[in-house]
Amino acid sequence: MSDRRRGPTRQDAAVRAGGPEGRRLGPIPITVTGVLIVIALILSLAYVAYAITVRDASQIPLLASGAVVLGLVFVAIAFVGARAAWRSSVGGRDARAFGHAIVGGVASLVAAGCFAAAVILIMVRSG
Repeated sequence: MSDRRRGPTRQDAAVRAGGPEGRRLGPIPITVTGVLIVIALILSLAYVAYAITVRDASQIPLLASGAVVLGLVFVAIAFVGARAAWRSSVGGRDARAFGHAIVGGVASLVAAGCFAAAVILIMVRSG
């Protein structure tokens, strides 16, 4: 079977996406997933900061919902870190895989903390 029958390769897709290596910000590749996670992280942190400044009866529900959303963002970061660690380890880049695993693990711990804070805030509000 010749190369023409197999269809486009990853290298062809990378060239169409913005060059042989794709778009990068220094050593960090710019992906749609990465951009969406950064936007979600910034917006959820801004929402939590706003909820901290509110001084009325709705402050605790605002903080609880902000903690849940922030937890979901960190779950997404943990998932991307786990996927990147897997892909790096399969590719034989062990140091990079270790770094991705550390980032994913810390993100999962932060997500657990956000969910715990949300549960505590809900319990405080209802009790």
